[in-house]
Amino acid sequence: MRCRIIIDPQREEEVLIYTHEKTPLVESIERLAGTQNTPLVGYSEREIVPLSLPDVVCFAVEEGKVYALCGERRLLMKCRLYQLEGCLPMEFVKINQSCLANLRQVERFAVSIGGSLNVCFKNGHSDYVSRRQLKTVKEKVGMIV
Repeated sequence: MRCRIIIDPQREEEVLIYTHEKTPLVESIERLAGTQNTPLVGYSEREIVPLSLPDVVCFAVEEGKVYALCGERRLLMKCRLYQLEGCLPMEFVKINQSCLANLRQVERFAVSIGGSLNVCFKNGHSDYVSRRQLKTVKEKVGMIV
């Protein structure tokens, strides 16, 4: 793949990719380019809180609503989980149908006798890894190559 960078202060910034197929590299570039322009905000009672992605433990669906868990805070998001999944950096991985986890906030993985994984985060929150997402999570963490 060739790469050209043209510096022109007069033009609007844009990323243009010609590719034969969508690869993990193309998806990474797409996510990086998409996160620059869209700051995420969470809502709490009467506050609008800008999110710092490194501080977000995970995005979880509870009672049909998406929440960002930031330490002890739980902030309501006004978008769907699949929309977040498309614009978050690579350290966020879908661990089940209702949770996008920040791998940098994972304290440990607890393995059960049946082989399932439970994710324990640094803030004490925990969630399970579904069978469908198990291979993806293991690859991202480096358990399998």
